[in-house]
Amino acid sequence: MVVTINLNPPIPSLPRVKDKRQLDIRYMLIPPFASSHIYWDNKLSELLYEVEEPFLQDFEKTALQEIENAMLELINVNVALENTIEATAEYIDKTARLLIDELNIKIGADSYDKIFYYLFRDFIGLNEIDPLLRDYFIEDIECNGANTPVYIVHRIYRNLRTNIIYKDIDKLASFVEKLAQRSGRYISYAQPLLDGSLPDSSRVNATYTKDVTSRGPTFSIRKFTRTPWTPSQLIALGTLSPEMLAYFWLLIENKANILITGGTASGKTTLLNAIAFFIPPEARVVSIEDTRELNIPRENWLPAVSRTSIGIGKIGEVDLFSLLKSSFRQNPDYLIVGEVRGKEAFVLFQGMASGHSSLSTIHADSVDTLIRRLQTPPIELSPTLVNSLDCVVIATHAIVKKQDTRRVREIVEIVNVNRDGTALINTPFIWSPNDDRFYFKKQSKVLEKISVRKGTPLVKLQAELLIRARLLYELYRQRIFGFDEVGKIINDYYKNSLEVLTKYGIQG
Repeated sequence: MVVTINLNPPIPSLPRVKDKRQLDIRYMLIPPFASSHIYWDNKLSELLYEVEEPFLQDFEKTALQEIENAMLELINVNVALENTIEATAEYIDKTARLLIDELNIKIGADSYDKIFYYLFRDFIGLNEIDPLLRDYFIEDIECNGANTPVYIVHRIYRNLRTNIIYKDIDKLASFVEKLAQRSGRYISYAQPLLDGSLPDSSRVNATYTKDVTSRGPTFSIRKFTRTPWTPSQLIALGTLSPEMLAYFWLLIENKANILITGGTASGKTTLLNAIAFFIPPEARVVSIEDTRELNIPRENWLPAVSRTSIGIGKIGEVDLFSLLKSSFRQNPDYLIVGEVRGKEAFVLFQGMASGHSSLSTIHADSVDTLIRRLQTPPIELSPTLVNSLDCVVIATHAIVKKQDTRRVREIVEIVNVNRDGTALINTPFIWSPNDDRFYFKKQSKVLEKISVRKGTPLVKLQAELLIRARLLYELYRQRIFGFDEVGKIINDYYKNSLEVLTKYGIQG
């Protein structure tokens, strides 16, 4: 009988504690074999993240090594990876049992189960870090070289040291080669830098030689999240208020153009994915990214990903600029660009000016910085095109009550950009770090613009904002966080708002 490995365990609810020293939790990563243990280490005075895997006795380690060495000559990993998990597990199981008989290895059923796990992990998965890649809460995995701990960025507990250490530099180099192979890339002493995507769309960057990074080979993996944060989860996290989300809901419904800005790891993509829930269900969406990170609850969605060149001369390269130009021929109602960096911004803002609703992110820490960046090389937009932008969202990485967290610092409306590049702005929402609260001025120039364009009284739009805020708060209060469930409720609201409001006890 094939050993059962569960690669889709339920997502646990993790506690948020004021005092990290009180934290001591475990949750499964690959049931029934691998789990995580997050706890406070008094000696190091920090939170640690330990991967707990089956303990192998000496004879089991010897058997595993014998089977792995023999398997290297027999198994076709590329073929295995093309199959389902069940078929792959069966393939590994049959091959392992065959080799055990041929090599006359004597082990019991319990020992075989443990050995099978490690075979599956090392041949089909990504060795020691495979459990980390299975952890829903991990955003980044970072290895800074040999003989240093691997670090992770946890969604809730942020930067954590793990118990995984590559002590052998040759073994680490071999693993980086494996990352390159899985990414469909090549890495060597002549080409020591790797930038690619794993089969699950996780982004991988790596170095190969000691002369490039002094501690030896390194790697960094930005995980692709198949089930991103929902709007109600962001309320629970304190990232923004229900009123802010309801504001985005109204703007997106009415095809406003929104740009999310902030520094690295400020939660820009997370927020972008969450507000994309508000796109009307009948709308056609086209998204463009360097690396696949978005996941939108809809069928009429075309996700496009750029491609780097093959070899020299940019042969086969498909960049964001090319994808963006092509996207306008695909008749999108909404266009989402993962991140704006260069010349593609000109095409994006031209699309905004011609009536294509757009959502995107960009690196900048303030509106002034953003406006300057949009109008200077390499982007160089005219003030007229910048005026196509309706709303700028500034996300920030903050420390609140000694906890690492993310907040929407402010929402800024672009009223007008003058010829000299200065901007007239309005700030309907702002976050106060002093009391960790969000404040709503109840005056929105964008809503006023929508009111005029649609002929809807402003007071009606304001009332609708409050109703939707109450609905979103109710989803949070009732702990309705599921990707599919939240997506369905929002889509149902578009079809029959009264029915949805009645269901959740909200007076329209």
